[in-house]
Amino acid sequence: MAPSHVLRCCQRVLSWIPVFFIAMVVCWSYYAYVVELCIFTIPNVGEQIVYLIVFHLSFFMFVWSYWRTIFTKPVSPSKEFSLPKADKEQYEREERPEAQQEILKRVAKELPVYTRTGTGGIRYCDRCQVIKPDRCHHCSACDTCVLKMDHHCPWVNNCVGFSNYKFFILFLAYALLYCLFIASTVLQYFIKFWTLCRRKSSEHCPKNELPDTHAKFHVLFLFFVAAMFCISILSLFSYHLWLVGKNRSTIEAFRAPVFTNGPDKNGFSLGFKKNVTQVFGDQGRLWPLPFFTSLGDGYTFPARLVSADPERATVILETGANARAVDGQTNLLGDTRNHLLGNHVSANHLDSNGVQKGGDDSVTVSLERDS
Repeated sequence: MAPSHVLRCCQRVLSWIPVFFIAMVVCWSYYAYVVELCIFTIPNVGEQIVYLIVFHLSFFMFVWSYWRTIFTKPVSPSKEFSLPKADKEQYEREERPEAQQEILKRVAKELPVYTRTGTGGIRYCDRCQVIKPDRCHHCSACDTCVLKMDHHCPWVNNCVGFSNYKFFILFLAYALLYCLFIASTVLQYFIKFWTLCRRKSSEHCPKNELPDTHAKFHVLFLFFVAAMFCISILSLFSYHLWLVGKNRSTIEAFRAPVFTNGPDKNGFSLGFKKNVTQVFGDQGRLWPLPFFTSLGDGYTFPARLVSADPERATVILETGANARAVDGQTNLLGDTRNHLLGNHVSANHLDSNGVQKGGDDSVTVSLERDS
C-alpha cells in the first residue's frame, strides 16, 4: 500500500485537471478568435480592430477574476476559536456528549458565536479542533474549516468562501460576458462556414465569400463551445445572484442556519441592497474589479431574530450592522468589525418603550422584559 503522503500528492495533482482543462479551452479560444477569425477570416480591418479591442478587454477581466478565485486562499478560524489546553484535554477525556457540550458552551461565551447545530449545540469541528464561527463549515476537500464557506468548486480547485466569493461572482460574470461576445460575433461567420460545408458537395452551389480553409473548423467549433459554456454559466451565475440578493451561501440555501430560537433561512438577510453591499462592498466603483472589498471580518455577520425569547430582553435586528442587543447573551454582533452603510443603534436613540427614536427607519428594535 502506497504511503499516505504519496496518495495526497496524487490527489492534489488530479484536482488540478479541471483547471488545466479550462486553461486549455481558454487558450485555444484565444487562438481561434484572434488568429483564425479576426486575422484570417474577417476581411474588414475596422471590424477586426473593434472585435479585438472588446475581446481583449473581456478576456483580461475574465482571466484576472479567474486567477484571483483560484489563488486566493480560503480563510480559516483564528486560534482564539480553539479550545484552551485544559478545556481541550477535558473535552477529549469526556465520553458523554452532554458533558462535551457544557465545555463548549463555557468557552463559546467569550466568542461571537450565535448559530447552533440542528440539536441546539455549539458547532465544533473535531477535525480542526475549533469552535466554528457563524457561517463557517469544514471542507473535506481542503481539509480545513472555511469562513463563510459557500462550496468547494473543482473548476477553480479551491474553496469559495468569505475571502474569494466576490472574485467567484466576477469570474462567472466575465466568463458569461466572454462567451456571449464570442458567440454573438462569431455567429455570422459560423452561418457562412456552415453553409459552405453543406453546399460544397453540390454541383451548382454558389460561390461563398469565405475561403474553404482550416479556419472553418475553428470558427464552427468556437461557436458551439461558446454557446455551450454560455448556457451552463448563465444558470450558475443566475443562481449565485439570487443567493447574493438573499444573503445566503449555497450551504445555507439547502440547510437553513440555526439560531438559539431555531432555524431561519433569512437570518442573515438585511434587504437586497445591503445584502449586495456585504459581498461587493460600499464603494460602487470597485464592484467590477477583482479587489477584495467585502464588508466584515468573516467571523461575525449582521443578523436578525425572527422570533424573540419572551423570557429575556431581546433585540430584533432587521437590517442593522453595528447594532447590539440589549442583553449580553443575545448580542448578535459581538465586537465585530462589520460596518454596513453606517447604521447604529445606541441607548440614546431608544425611548422609554425600547423603540428607536427617529433616525434610520431600516433598524427596528423591540424589547420584551421579564414580567
